[in-house]
Amino acid sequence: MRYLLLCCFEEKRWEAIPDSQRNGIMRDYGAWVRSLTESGHHVAGAQLQPTATAITVRGGNGKPTATDGPFAETKEQLGGYHLMECKDLEEALSMARRIPTIPFGGIVEVRPLTA
Repeated sequence: MRYLLLCCFEEKRWEAIPDSQRNGIMRDYGAWVRSLTESGHHVAGAQLQPTATAITVRGGNGKPTATDGPFAETKEQLGGYHLMECKDLEEALSMARRIPTIPFGGIVEVRPLTA
């Protein structure tokens, strides 16, 4: 079964972490991805550009409109995603718990994909 791990972090908090520490977190992240790719669990993933680059399309008055910025006002912003192949939810959660940004305030939403 496939699960999507949506990785969120408060951008201002991330920017406040010293560069050397952020670089270490990202090295750990790379090792996490390599390990799960080698085991066949990691199908795809990507880091997103900051929310300042986002454009949102909304319906309204019968036609879609585009506005600058993310789709929702939240404390944490979506920073990346991972598509995982897992035997069940517990395995997906086990992988999500190992994401290196979690100890620093990161949040991971785990959602199953429909067939």
